[in-house]
Amino acid sequence: MNNKYLEKAKKIITDPKMLSIVAAKRARQLAMGARPMVKCDCENHLDIALFEIAEGKLDYASAEEVAAAKLAGDTSGTNME
Repeated sequence: MNNKYLEKAKKIITDPKMLSIVAAKRARQLAMGARPMVKCDCENHLDIALFEIAEGKLDYASAEEVAAAKLAGDTSGTNME
């Protein structure tokens, strides 16, 4: 794991547990064939996921935020499964 990417990603998602969940889910998506959202020389899927988070290309929404957005009719930012 690239510590530089990890430190940058920690500034975007400050909760360590949530950071690990988001990065792991994205790394799995990349391993299953999803295209990276950033140009990176890394071959490690976790490093790519952390770099995407660090660059602001990947974020998350809590269950409460998703529910509130659905009630308000807003579906933006809820693409992460």
